[in-house]
Amino acid sequence: MRVWLALILLLVTLPLGAAPPQRVVSQSVGTDELLLALADPGQIAALSHISHDGRFSPVAEAARRFPALKDSDAESVLRFRPDLVLAASFTRPETLALLRRAGVRLVVLERFDTLEDIYASLRYLGRELGQEARAELVINRSRSRVEALATRLRGVKPIRVISAGAYPFTSGAGTTFQDLCDHAGALNVATEAGLKGHAPTPSERLLAWNIEALVGSGDDGTRSLLEGIPHYRALPAFKAGHLVIIPGSLMSSVSHHRIAAYEALARALHPERFK
Repeated sequence: MRVWLALILLLVTLPLGAAPPQRVVSQSVGTDELLLALADPGQIAALSHISHDGRFSPVAEAARRFPALKDSDAESVLRFRPDLVLAASFTRPETLALLRRAGVRLVVLERFDTLEDIYASLRYLGRELGQEARAELVINRSRSRVEALATRLRGVKPIRVISAGAYPFTSGAGTTFQDLCDHAGALNVATEAGLKGHAPTPSERLLAWNIEALVGSGDDGTRSLLEGIPHYRALPAFKAGHLVIIPGSLMSSVSHHRIAAYEALARALHPERFK
């Protein structure tokens, strides 16, 4: 049942006994990450148009062995004559409609808020690709890393954090940032304050939230960017230098690669547990 909550299958499922697909095109970074983890190289026809860019893709180095789409539109996808296309729920509806109209077998990943969603996606795609054993191996390795991190963090006092960025939104309950906090010994004060999803940053309330650290994504330039935003610059935590920068490709990952973001944040917030 969890699999069907995690995925939308837009066309009929692979007939029993049918040969695994041999020309798979991935249309989003998240599906790139899953496909590279599961497929044989010969099964991959092309990856997303930003798969080779390390700013957005945590698998850019591996992805550069394969062609990249020119763009994310249907024309770019169909140029590779795919027998299976992987997309995500945030793919433009018109692109999905055109692919469906072209008769392409299409699988769209719908849920990726938690690791259980990702494990469901891995198992589903493992069956689609004829790589069930490989999917279980990836899941087992992921679980081992998460359990090892939980062991290191057992008994720590959670650090009070908030997601911070250039856009006037912060991340509350039901987001990948909340999932990050749940695994890294952090307490998301936006969730504590009752915010859900990606909500407007309540700048006038931040000082009352007793924020101990800010978590941003990007690179060394992120700090300078946040310094230009008055409500972050005024926070004692920011003034004290309590800002954790997670690479954008990991912070936004919707695959098992997000575990590296858990580990990076946990190490920054609780360095004493990693000596």
